[in-house]
Parts: sequence; structure tokens; C-alpha cells
Amino acid sequence: MLSRVGDSLYWMSRYLERAVHIARLIDVDFQLRLDQSPESASERWLRLLDALQIPVPAGAGERAKIDSSTLAYALTLDRTNPSSIVSCISSARENMRQVREQCSSEMWEQVNRLYLQVLGTPTGEAWQLHSQLFFRNVMDGAHLFQGVTNSTMSHGEGWHYIYLGRYVERTNSVATLIGSYFERLSQPLELTVDSDEYLEWVGLLKCCTAFEAYCKKYTADLRPLRVAEFLLLNSEFPHSVRFSVERIHTALQAIGELTDRKANAPQRFAGKLRASLSFSQIEEIMADGLETYLDNIKSLCAQVHTAIHQIYFDYPVDAAMVS
Repeated sequence: MLSRVGDSLYWMSRYLERAVHIARLIDVDFQLRLDQSPESASERWLRLLDALQIPVPAGAGERAKIDSSTLAYALTLDRTNPSSIVSCISSARENMRQVREQCSSEMWEQVNRLYLQVLGTPTGEAWQLHSQLFFRNVMDGAHLFQGVTNSTMSHGEGWHYIYLGRYVERTNSVATLIGSYFERLSQPLELTVDSDEYLEWVGLLKCCTAFEAYCKKYTADLRPLRVAEFLLLNSEFPHSVRFSVERIHTALQAIGELTDRKANAPQRFAGKLRASLSFSQIEEIMADGLETYLDNIKSLCAQVHTAIHQIYFDYPVDAAMVS
């Protein structure tokens, strides 16, 4: 497979995963806003920006006093903001357009359907009245694309690049989200969260689609230590960091077997990530410092991304001729 093809498929998948992650975070914030004070809402917006690793967009005010309506627009429908949902979906579509022949017709149709839905969304008061439907369409559209891809595309090298992009993006975004919550933790890890904080921790789990799965494992008794363990180390839940890293490792193994570009750097970094999550205990992680542990995960994830680009997408021509 040509390097530009793999690159486009990888980034197409990352942009779609990023769009649905942003949509889910804002949707959860809007839901929680109905039950909390304006002061809590402002604090959540700041945490949301930290979780997305983006500065306050122009026109949304200072960090100390954010205009929530302006910020919501900037993160959803503002085409001049590269971090907005509409920009991410547009970038995903453009990457797919460049490699249209590698994808099934059903995949292309679904991406276009999602793109046109987002582009046709009214702005202003009309959008605010139907914001929940907007976020639901983005999330459902991305999930439908994943299902269509799995059902209609050959599970060869290109499919593995799509798979790889999704989980590299998810690993980084979930690790960052966890850090944004725990850095503001104001109570002992092992104790049940009090009533004032309960909705905030429900929000974290819902941002990862994990609230129901967590309750089935631990009941609705929310404790920060259990929340961290579930979102970091659970091997079965699709939005846990460990699950995502396992899928990165699997995809890189498959690509290594299918491609002529033989190198072990991406798999080595992914293996270090996998080992860190497979053999860690949450008590040890907390004792050594959760922030340090999450920083290490994000650093290794960045090294995996860099190695993927260097080995499969942006390698020198002479190196390709030798291989």
C-alpha cells in the first residue's frame, strides 16, 4: 500500500474519533448543566478545554469568565476553528476523498451523510434548541461508519490503519480526560464521592460511555479509585486505556506482517505501553502519582504515533528501495 494511502486512512479515522469525543463531552456537559449551578457549569467548561487540550477559542472570553454559548459554537460549528466538530468531520471526509478507491461505497456514503448533516445544522438559537439531536447524530453517524467499515471493507492493511488511528486517538483522549478530572480531586480516593461531587464523576464515566458498564461491575457506588481502575486498566471495556492499547498493539502486529516496511519501533513502543497497563495495579499507580503515570502513557502514545509516521508514512525513498 502507498504511504499516502495509509496516512490518509489513519488520519481519517483519527479525525472521526476526535469529532465523536468532542461531541460526547459537550453533550454530557449540556445534560449535567440542567442539575447544577452556573458556577459548576463554568468550572466544567474549563475542565472540558483542558481535556481537549485546546485554548479558549477567540471570542469566548477569558478562562476566568467563559461565554458558554460562544464556546459551544466554537467547538461545534465554527469552520475557522480546526478543533471544532465540523472541522474534524470535514478533515476526515477530505482524507477519505483522497483515497476513495480504497474504501467501499457504503463507507463513502456514510461519511458524506454525516458531513452533510453537520454542515446543514442551523446556527444560533435554533441550534441550541436541537443541540442534543446534533450530538446524537454525530455520535450515531460515527458509530454507524465503524460498523459499515467492519462489514464492507476487506480487513487488510488499509483496514488496520483505520483501526490503528481510532485507538491511538482514543488512548490519548481518554488518558487526558482522566487527568483533567483527577487533578481537581478534593477527597480521599477510596471513599464514596459525596452528593456535591457525584454528578461530576457520573459525567466522567458518561464521557467515556462507561457509566452503565461501571455500575454493572461496581454498582453505582462511585469511588475515585474504582473509576480510575475501570477507565485505565479494564481489559474488556472499549473505552478504557488498556483496551485501546491492546488494539493498537494488535493492529501494528498485523500491519507489520502485511507490509514490506519491516521495523519494530512502533511495536516496541506499543509493547511498552501494553506492559505498563497489563501489569500495573491501581494502588501502585496512585501511590507513585497518577499524573506521572498518565503523562508516561501520553508520551509513549506520542512515540507510537511518531514511529508510525516515520516507518510507514514519511520514510526516505532510499530506505524504501532498500526494503
